[in-house]
Amino acid sequence: MAGHSKWSNIKRKKGKEDAARGKVFTKLTRYITVAVKEGGDDPEYNPALKAAIEKAKAENMPNDNIDRAIKKAAGSQDANNFEEIKYEGYGPAGIAVFVTSLTDNRNRTASDVRHAFDKFGGNLGQTGCVSFMFDRKGVLAIEKNNSIDEEELMMEAIELGAEDFSSEEEVFEIITAPGDFNNVRDTLKENGYSFVTAETSFIPQNTVELKNEKDIKNMVKLIESLEDNDDIQEVYHNWEIPDDLEIE
Repeated sequence: MAGHSKWSNIKRKKGKEDAARGKVFTKLTRYITVAVKEGGDDPEYNPALKAAIEKAKAENMPNDNIDRAIKKAAGSQDANNFEEIKYEGYGPAGIAVFVTSLTDNRNRTASDVRHAFDKFGGNLGQTGCVSFMFDRKGVLAIEKNNSIDEEELMMEAIELGAEDFSSEEEVFEIITAPGDFNNVRDTLKENGYSFVTAETSFIPQNTVELKNEKDIKNMVKLIESLEDNDDIQEVYHNWEIPDDLEIE
């Protein structure tokens, strides 16, 4: 299995990445806030918060922002209104799309999600219509550099219980079972590795190519429309994104 990360991420120009960073931090702050409310503000005793912090660090969220989010959540009641809701549907040409959200207004979010599907050639489906096509896995990506020995890293990961290891263009990617994710992540971190991705994710069992240019454009717009929504945490799909696709 290779290339899992690219299935849920579209390569973008740096300017667009910078413009989207504020939205990413907003989503991460919400993720941290809910984790604190559900399990306390100590990451050593709150696995959800620890995962949220690791994800925030992987996204280069400043430590001050992370600390501020934790402190604010510990003294606020706002997060009590958030609930996790999943949406399932089909994009152009039947591409499976699985969306997770944290929202304080389920009617608003449902309306926004339905509008995005309708506008870009898809349709929102019933619960369970596509989720069976995805497996929940831990995903760790380590940026390649001259100090990392590929074989040594692979052996370490496998010995820790990783299910799969692959060498991609810019990163080494490690896939784990959800139950092994924390141990693999924490041990590799202790051994000096840092991550560009460290999260549990939904990985498609199979991927589908889009041949029609209009379908490709609509699929990109659907993903972007959903990701631009502050309520949406993650957008998963089984589109086999072309390696050379780059969004202006």
